Amino acid sequence: MSDKQPEGAGESGEFKQPSVPDDVWERFARDTERDIRSSAPKEPSARARMVTERLRQKDAKGAQPEGWRTGPAWREMDGRAARRRRLWAILGVPVAIAVALVAVKPSLLPGDPFGTSSDASSGASAGTPSGGASAAALPAETAPPTAAPSSAAPDTPTLDRPFAGSPAERWADGAAAIVVPKATPVGTFTSAQVAAALKRAKTLLVGANLAPGTLRGERPESALAVLDPKQPRMLDDVNSWLRAPGKKHDPLMLFSRFDPAEVRPAGDVVKVRGRMTFKAGAHASVAIHMDYTFVYPLIQASKASKASGTSGAPTEGPGGGSTEVARTIVRRVLDLELLDPRKYQATPGKLSITRYDQDFGNTACDVYDGFLHPQFDSAAPTGAPPTGPTTDPYDRSRDIEHSGTETCGTVSRT
Repeated sequence: MSDKQPEGAGESGEFKQPSVPDDVWERFARDTERDIRSSAPKEPSARARMVTERLRQKDAKGAQPEGWRTGPAWREMDGRAARRRRLWAILGVPVAIAVALVAVKPSLLPGDPFGTSSDASSGASAGTPSGGASAAALPAETAPPTAAPSSAAPDTPTLDRPFAGSPAERWADGAAAIVVPKATPVGTFTSAQVAAALKRAKTLLVGANLAPGTLRGERPESALAVLDPKQPRMLDDVNSWLRAPGKKHDPLMLFSRFDPAEVRPAGDVVKVRGRMTFKAGAHASVAIHMDYTFVYPLIQASKASKASGTSGAPTEGPGGGSTEVARTIVRRVLDLELLDPRKYQATPGKLSITRYDQDFGNTACDVYDGFLHPQFDSAAPTGAPPTGPTTDPYDRSRDIEHSGTETCGTVSRT
């Protein structure tokens, strides 16, 4: 402990207050009191407590008030973005339409920037029948049509262009037009089993409507081989139709046949259009639906061949020198089923027929000899006069179910 007395201490050790002017002392006291009051803790007001609590709740929810360490308010920024999106939506509709049109038809752009002119020209040339105008091939039919095809440019069919003046000129040729859909499993049937059934369905359609022997009136063996012999009476009925055709047992209900002594094909192409679909059937089966139209160009057989009763080639050349071409149109709707032999009396892999409807265009009325008889302009009419309505044989949007009426009508075009 220091023996040094503080400044102002007397000899006896008593402290003596230094001499301080009164005005200085008063100013010191005021400043000290002010500093103490300003630094003392204060109870927040009710409004301050409310604001603090609101901020605490927003922080707990992860939200932040507008302008709180975030820059511009998010709602305002989102509003600007929304206005931009609406503007693009309005502008994007015509732009999208224009892009779609150009994608479908690039030639709409001036100057052909994609170089499509040469391709289009070569494609048209490749699809142009000899001696006639271009006919671009139609894409495959993937859905039921909603209207009849538009009228083709009027033209007379010839041996070189037997489909001139017909919508069928743009259709696919023969069996290639029968497109088998991609198989998928159906019920208890695997993809492979469904694929085999679809292939057999095509075999039936080709054998019944495109096989040269069938068209000449021969027995359609390939088509019959697809049918299930266990389906009650089906094969028995079909065989009786082929043996002894008649009004109530006509093989034309399933097969396209022409009398070779009367007509011959004009070339080796039959135009075909239609579609094949499948789904799960009501009888634990694969149900196959087929709807196809066939267009047959024909010429009259020679008189020599007809007189001899043979089915060989005419001795006087195609049609005995005739160049007149007539067309017969046949539309067929077939429903088939692949049944599960574990649940039904069925032959594995064979098909049963559950529906068959047909519609004929340009064939003689009330003739039931098992053949189609096309009418030629230069020949006298055969069969009974038509009394039914006029229909368009190319109209695939028309439902032909139950169309086998007792009356025979006319066609608007062939």
